[in-house]
Amino acid sequence: MARAFHVVAGLFIRGSHRGVERAYNSFMEPLVIAGKAFQSRLIVGTGKYKDGAETQAAIEASGAEMVTVAVRRLNLDRTRESLLDYIDPERYFLLPNTAGCYTADEAIRAARLAREVGLSDWVKIEVIGDQATLYPDVQATLEATRVLVKEGFTVLPYTSDDIVFARRLIDAGAAAVMPLGAPIGSGMGLQNLATLRILREMITEVPLIVDAGVGMASDVCLAMDMGADAVLINSAIAHAAKPVLMAEAMQHAVLAGRQSYLSGRMPRKLYATASSPLEGLSK
Repeated sequence: MARAFHVVAGLFIRGSHRGVERAYNSFMEPLVIAGKAFQSRLIVGTGKYKDGAETQAAIEASGAEMVTVAVRRLNLDRTRESLLDYIDPERYFLLPNTAGCYTADEAIRAARLAREVGLSDWVKIEVIGDQATLYPDVQATLEATRVLVKEGFTVLPYTSDDIVFARRLIDAGAAAVMPLGAPIGSGMGLQNLATLRILREMITEVPLIVDAGVGMASDVCLAMDMGADAVLINSAIAHAAKPVLMAEAMQHAVLAGRQSYLSGRMPRKLYATASSPLEGLSK
């Protein structure tokens, strides 16, 4: 069946037999990770919502294509209600993550389990090194990345904003680098602008995805405006007073920030410049 496309408020609207759908970001270049293209540059998590229905509604409102799920928190045998009941695998790309793991061995086992039950051979590696801050154990993350890449996994590691370890993760075969913007779930916004800018300038081989710490749409827009390839969000949406509305705001923030980055900002100047030319004015 032929499909009609219309541009509405900067988004393509696609007509189909299922009605009208948003094809988010479809007029811009896709985000490519390990050879797979995604139209949306927003990745969303699935934890901390009040129930499955709210999770489902927020994911849909976000326009995201890639959705992370914590392997250790899933009911994988499906004998009772599971988060997976609310995520259509035909519509969303599932990215298992190893949240809750504190050693490389735990993270490796979680990734293998996700693959064994048919979730994915992609994995977001999280190895926590400190309970209070949930800061990543970058050495253990590197160890897990090396092992899983050799086993054929596509590995996206959550890491610190350390350029040295980012380089080591890339050398180990990481398909993306995912530095934190602030501690997980803190909502403080980007606290490390200088190091994120350094990472953006120096890392061009793989996507740079800001993961953790954003609190509102302006934080996301700033991350994208700085040149991040994508942003991963969970708490900022799930803990909002109106999660579904915040999810939609995040969708627009990613798009606006990306467009701004691609547009190229005007030069900064110390003094004012008239927005209307002064030549030719009557005296």
